[in-house]
Amino acid sequence: MATKNATTIEIKPINIETVDITIVGTTPLIIHAWSHKAKQEILEKQRGKKVTAKHAIKVPINDFMASMYWLTEQPEPGANDDEAEANWLAAVKGGPKFGFPVTGIKQSIITGAYRAGLDVKQTELRGTFFLEGATEASTVDIAEIIGPLPEIREDMVKVGGMSKTADIRYRGEFKEWEIPLRLKYNRDGKYSLEQILNMVNFGGFVVGIGEWRPERDGQFGMYQLKV
Repeated sequence: MATKNATTIEIKPINIETVDITIVGTTPLIIHAWSHKAKQEILEKQRGKKVTAKHAIKVPINDFMASMYWLTEQPEPGANDDEAEANWLAAVKGGPKFGFPVTGIKQSIITGAYRAGLDVKQTELRGTFFLEGATEASTVDIAEIIGPLPEIREDMVKVGGMSKTADIRYRGEFKEWEIPLRLKYNRDGKYSLEQILNMVNFGGFVVGIGEWRPERDGQFGMYQLKV
């Protein structure tokens, strides 16, 4: 039996297009991921456990290895310099792969577009496009970095509150790098593909990614679209 006053509703599919792009570094990229040790200390504090103030002996290569986002198996830290170096060399022999968080790249682009005056609100830009890694080694969260192996980088930093103390940090630095990405956007949306790709370049120049990027008073981690 037909329903009286029936209304026909047409649900139109979203016109989503997927485009493969690559960002290529114009300055070196410094990586500083949260290490397992740092996360464990935070968890212990939040669970009310007493955290000892005694610092473990610093092994630079351990810090270097822990600073990066590994897409292959991350080596175990060494008990000393020689053991840590041996673990690193064994990982190199196996063909290590590294990555960078996709959300960090997207936020860089959004902030760059906002500062370039392409929208009055960053929240309006968040749903404009979505990114994911475009290589088989990439994960849901981490896009693969393509390029030569990272080098160990030594930096002097100030840590702590009002009474800051000096510390030495060892992190991974990619001198040359690029990241293949898969970009998804609505073809019928507010912004065209051309505008979105220009946002990418704004993000690479104004904001960057990683440590000491332009947004953080540095000139590292800058990038542009690979043509």
